[in-house]
Amino acid sequence: MRRPNLLITGTPGVGKTTLGKELASRAGLSYVNVGDLAKAGELYDGFDEEYDCPILDEDRVVDELEDKMSEGGVIVDYHGCDFFPERWFHIVFVLRTENSFLYDRLEGRGYTGKKLQDNIQCEIFQTLYEEAVSSYKKEIVHQLPSNTPEDLERNLDQIMQWIEQWMKDNN
Repeated sequence: MRRPNLLITGTPGVGKTTLGKELASRAGLSYVNVGDLAKAGELYDGFDEEYDCPILDEDRVVDELEDKMSEGGVIVDYHGCDFFPERWFHIVFVLRTENSFLYDRLEGRGYTGKKLQDNIQCEIFQTLYEEAVSSYKKEIVHQLPSNTPEDLERNLDQIMQWIEQWMKDNN
């Protein structure tokens, strides 16, 4: 594998897609938004009425991505991570956003009621960070602040440095 695989995870609204797309562009890596992949391939296992969204068929997503991940050079963006094989990722970034910013972002997306509150609580209780450290080696899991455009630039710079170092060390 000549290029690393990265996972960008975190609560909906923290900026995974913005970071992932820009990073892929700068680093020349492939970008996979799991939500878009599932939609395109109809990789669902029913519909959740309470949250008004389809239920991801995690096994089919893993099957769909297996070959691509084994080649390397992939940035995966998804708000969950415990179902991806540990062997896939060289590094995991959990984006974190202050609740006031996150609330406004989610409200702007049309989140209301239980869906809005549950996502805010998910961020408060570090649910995705906890999921990541229980799913992957702790030393490859990193939290990054994602509140402002300056945070985005700093994260891009740090991750680009990491990618460049990984490629030097592994090629």
